[in-house]
Amino acid sequence: MPADFNGYWKMVSNDNFEEYLKALDVNVAVRKIANLLKPDKEILQNGDHMIIKTLSTFRNYIMEFDVGKEFEEDLAGVDDRKCM
Repeated sequence: MPADFNGYWKMVSNDNFEEYLKALDVNVAVRKIANLLKPDKEILQNGDHMIIKTLSTFRNYIMEFDVGKEFEEDLAGVDDRKCM
């Protein structure tokens, strides 16, 4: 079982975030917007099942998965990629 990350998390800093997004080949306009945001995270964990909510003034996003199992993350509306 993974460590307990349940709770509400506030972003304090995002050092080198734009460089990270650039390395992922994220569009320059999306990088600029993302770098201005300070999203909060709400993590709900039940055993190996995780729900991670990213909450911001720009867009809210929910990712749900089971630890140790491959899943597809759909980034439609962000940079239109699907990640495994």
